[in-house]
Amino acid sequence: MKIVVLAGGTSTERDISIISGTGICKALRQKGHEAILVDIFCGVEEVDWENPFPAAYDVEKAAEYMKSFNQDIREMEKTRKCFFGPGVLKLCELCDIVFLGLHGANGEDGKVQAAFDLLGIRYTGAGHLSSGMAMDKSITKQIFMMHRVPTPKGVSMVKSEGFEHDVTKLGLEFPVVVKTSCGGSSVGVYIVNNQQEYDKALDEAGTYGEEVVVEEYISGREFSVGVVDGKAYPVIEIAPVEGFYDYNNKYQPGAAVETCPADISPELTIKMQHYAEMGAKALNLEAYSRLDFIMKENGDMYCLEANTLPGMTPTSLVPQEAMALGMDYPTLCEELIRVSLKKYE
Repeated sequence: MKIVVLAGGTSTERDISIISGTGICKALRQKGHEAILVDIFCGVEEVDWENPFPAAYDVEKAAEYMKSFNQDIREMEKTRKCFFGPGVLKLCELCDIVFLGLHGANGEDGKVQAAFDLLGIRYTGAGHLSSGMAMDKSITKQIFMMHRVPTPKGVSMVKSEGFEHDVTKLGLEFPVVVKTSCGGSSVGVYIVNNQQEYDKALDEAGTYGEEVVVEEYISGREFSVGVVDGKAYPVIEIAPVEGFYDYNNKYQPGAAVETCPADISPELTIKMQHYAEMGAKALNLEAYSRLDFIMKENGDMYCLEANTLPGMTPTSLVPQEAMALGMDYPTLCEELIRVSLKKYE
């Protein structure tokens, strides 16, 4: 197949997206596909339009080209009118499917998916509506509650309307979690224990977007479950060496111990997988997704959020879960394409 692997972009997760995209592109070429790596925002420098998907292709060179823009992204945003970089849409229209290696805003939030739906471009992952709902933590929480997917108690606040600085008026008490409504990779997430930390967290979370979610803090073990084609993969446990599973612990080698399958009872495993499937179905997440959980010592579990384009570095959580099923990374990449194509049948 002719495949465009889209990565990069403008979100706070640009660096991780480039790593995901590089791994995906290498894996697909290893499987014999004519895959190319493209920065959705910065575009491509030169393309042989007679042969845009060459048999010989340097993935690392493409990745380095993308990284060369990292320091200039914010300035580029100020002058650009179109989000899609030079040559991007034409390449996407020529390929058989676009593999979305994007993470965070302007990639995981349904905007790109909506544009592709209008243009008739096929892509991996969930559709535009479910992507948008899952990206918004406030909407996700409301949908989970409607569909009886256990989730921490919490409320949403809008910056322009003024944040409530008294947590008791929100029906909560310290400690609480403050997080931007539309962030990813735990960017803009804060665990706060007192008023001073709470006020500071509101200010900082508000810099990432207009809406902020404040929810009860659940102390417990952290887990994640991939859901592919409606079926849950093995549960993986994430045990940070320090703190919680924030951005640094997710991507700094050795910062967290990841165990798959998780060392929990068969009963708890089945229960968490069931809730993961329920959560994905409630949000109408086609193809694949990953849902994150926290579990108390007594076995009570809570679904925190859903990821519509989960990390796809070779050591990311879903690839580890697939490995527990005997599926190597290149085969997983092909499987995600296979289940995504079902949207177009």
